[in-house]
Amino acid sequence: MLVSRLESGLVKAGAATIRKISVHKASQLTAVQRNVRDLVTASPIEAVSSNSSKLPADIKSVLFTADEVRDKVAELGQQICKDYKGKKLAIIGVLNGAFIFTADLAREISKELPDVQVDFLRASSYGTASESSGQVAVQTTSDLGRWEEFHILLVEDIIDSGHTLARLGKVLSAAGAQSVKVVALLDKKGRRRVEFFPDYCGWECPNEFVVGYGLDFDERFRCLPYVAALKEEAYAGSGH
Repeated sequence: MLVSRLESGLVKAGAATIRKISVHKASQLTAVQRNVRDLVTASPIEAVSSNSSKLPADIKSVLFTADEVRDKVAELGQQICKDYKGKKLAIIGVLNGAFIFTADLAREISKELPDVQVDFLRASSYGTASESSGQVAVQTTSDLGRWEEFHILLVEDIIDSGHTLARLGKVLSAAGAQSVKVVALLDKKGRRRVEFFPDYCGWECPNEFVVGYGLDFDERFRCLPYVAALKEEAYAGSGH
């Protein structure tokens, strides 16, 4: 009888221990699952913004997050759709900086205006690395005459001196475009050298060297999903 009681007690104790271990493992698994869930559902920029040590070494700070950029592009697209409803619209991105902005904006616009056409051109402003002379050379990927019946929307990543876009507007108007307007993601008004105002704009840009979302420094950082300020020591002495 004593042996039976001992055996029964050991069995119960063992079962209780197993239950405790199982509960402990289950709680650990739940915690792991929660961590995985949080990592999956959090946007990349939230993870980056919450810990500055995860930013690329030459990035000082994030100015506009990936979510903010996405929302702003959607907002601009909706307004443009309202303004160009019933019109033949062509959007022309200025290479290289505006290629991502142009693609995202075109997708937004095509939700309401599926016949929108897209093209690109390249504009080179002569002068020093930090100052434009106002002389702009334009390279196109197609004959500008094809846009004679279209309303043109120039897409630019950032407006600085204003020389380039002022010149492009004149070139496209001379080619016979029905109208020429400009949408820019960023406007650095403090560096304007000619009187020029975009028709649509995402944000006024602080006096920082900005990169990301198409903007680069020596071809670096173009593909960051957000807009960020570069550390001064990263471009000091480069002439920028």
